Amino acid sequence: MATTVVRPDQLSTPQQQPGPRYARPALILIAALAALLFTWDIGHSQYHPFYADSVRSMTESWKAFLYGSFDPGNTITLDKLPGFLWPQALSARLLGFHPWALALPQAVEGVLSVLVLYRAVRTWAGADAGLLAAAAFTLTPVVAGLFRTSVEDPAFTLLLLLAAGATQRAARDGRTRTLLLAGLWVGLAFQAKMLEAFAVLPVLAAVYLLSAPPALRRRLGQLALAGVVTLAVSASWVLLVTLTPAHDRPYVDGTTDNSAVSMVVGYNFLNRFSAVGLNAGDTGSVSAVRTGNMPAQTAKTPHARVDTGAGPGGAQPEGGWDKMLAGPLATQTGWLYPLGALALGFGLYQRRRAPRTDVRRAGFLLWGGWLATYLLVFSAGSVAGHTYYMGVVAAPLAALTGAGLVQLWRAYRAGGSAAWALPATVAATAVWGALVARDYPKFLPWLAPAVLGLALASALLLVLPLLRTGPRAALGARGGLAAFGLAAGLAAVLLAPAAWSASVFDPAYGHSGMGAVGPVSVRHQPPAADRGGATAEAAQAAMAQIWGRHAQQLSHGQRGLLSYLRTHQHGTRYLFATTDWSVASPYILATGAEVLPMGGFTDRVPSPTLPALERSIAAGRLRYVLLGGLSPMSGPLPADTVAARATAWVSHRCLQVPARAYGGGVQGQQLYQCPRSV
Repeated sequence: MATTVVRPDQLSTPQQQPGPRYARPALILIAALAALLFTWDIGHSQYHPFYADSVRSMTESWKAFLYGSFDPGNTITLDKLPGFLWPQALSARLLGFHPWALALPQAVEGVLSVLVLYRAVRTWAGADAGLLAAAAFTLTPVVAGLFRTSVEDPAFTLLLLLAAGATQRAARDGRTRTLLLAGLWVGLAFQAKMLEAFAVLPVLAAVYLLSAPPALRRRLGQLALAGVVTLAVSASWVLLVTLTPAHDRPYVDGTTDNSAVSMVVGYNFLNRFSAVGLNAGDTGSVSAVRTGNMPAQTAKTPHARVDTGAGPGGAQPEGGWDKMLAGPLATQTGWLYPLGALALGFGLYQRRRAPRTDVRRAGFLLWGGWLATYLLVFSAGSVAGHTYYMGVVAAPLAALTGAGLVQLWRAYRAGGSAAWALPATVAATAVWGALVARDYPKFLPWLAPAVLGLALASALLLVLPLLRTGPRAALGARGGLAAFGLAAGLAAVLLAPAAWSASVFDPAYGHSGMGAVGPVSVRHQPPAADRGGATAEAAQAAMAQIWGRHAQQLSHGQRGLLSYLRTHQHGTRYLFATTDWSVASPYILATGAEVLPMGGFTDRVPSPTLPALERSIAAGRLRYVLLGGLSPMSGPLPADTVAARATAWVSHRCLQVPARAYGGGVQGQQLYQCPRSV
């Protein structure tokens, strides 16, 4: 009689069986709901200024597309890597330059993220867990807002989900090709969000090293190869810019030395962690990220406690290490924190004696490590109102929710002391949700009582059978109450995030521009505390012009100025130069005109230098400079910047053009004509 030898890792791997019949229809419904949330009222989407300017420039030339130029003249790049904008630029080239054409790729990335998450969790914990994870992810408020927003994180979230899924499969099967694919996805994620993509690398590597079937030496070699792939893909754009002569490419924004490395490492990484003592001043980058007057969100602000249901106006402090656990950020992504944490602890405890190659434990380590990593990163770093950063927190939290609920239900059915874990987890999550909702008492005032009521019903329906038959009895001895208790529990934990996500259907909350939904959605209004009277009104008007739905439509004064400049351009390359990107933005969006911006996003970048500006005027490439106007994004120009020195030089050397010559222009702005002889 033949004997079949079974390896331990085969015993620990879940059998790949066809999912239940309802899995595919249920997944289609979840994906359809996601598409509805992500595309609702897409025709009234808003531009994300600065990013949208770059997309417009990318549609004007392939050079701007490759380098991520802010302006059509290719004088300066974005202060980010351009990879996340490439889908938007391709969409605009195919469908025309419209706000909805820029928003559409993010919606597609969102639906793909839901499907990729389902596949990854199904492979790890089964179809039911995958469906619950996909539903929890779709109904997370920040997800509903994120994939409606033309920013970096939709692509970034999708690519990290692809990397996690590939790592999970590689850890199960030990295939080098699959692990290299994971490295490719992380490298592409770097093109979307730079070094933030590397934060999850130690988790992915550790999971493979600890749980993959091959021998240790082979695992180390596979990880080294995957690291090479990751580094090569990640460094590709940086190497391209570094090896291209400076005069053949745009200046790199965010830097003082025109280096892509400085932009990635100093400006976009070290600056985010100034609160913990890191300093980018010596890296060749601008030493501080100026968020200007874009309002930051904070936990438990006075505004939150007296919320009227309308979006907040004005800047608020960002908060400290606990900012992820309260207030605005908690309402966008934190409703399921207790469920995720308890599911992680319960899952690891249940699998504590499993073989090294146990796939279930590897999954808990992967998703739990991912979640813990980004919670720590965002707690230590600067978020500054950028709610859309939270997509990479919502994804692992949803995965743990789906797998955890299935594992808790199985433990409940099996009996024993572990049966109490399900009602306890539902109760803890519901109480937490009610506390989060209480910070905004006038927004959906019925929500907290409804969540607590459902949780109470669930607890009774789940606990009564335990008390009546004993925790060690099989589920069949408890009647049908438990199933109703589970349904009530699911409703209790998902109702609050679903209700907040549904606010995208309300025009007042549907287009925040920063990925938030509900009453914390940012409207990009400048603070009125330091400004009064006409100054505040002018800044408000300028902000509305940049961030509003009609940003592509020039005002009457701007149209008059544009007409005058085109009439008197006389063959110069640039329509005009200006010391603030937000002044150039409306003209770039509306016409794709070659406007010369000075100072980059922060107004501190030495591009162009004052001698370069003088040479452009002397060579006949530039004739007009538009100065003045309180920047609604970054405030007054710092005195020590190139832009400030250029302002002083132009004011002294060039001639004012009477405002009546171009119909009055824009309040607070003055046009200057600079003759070639200056």
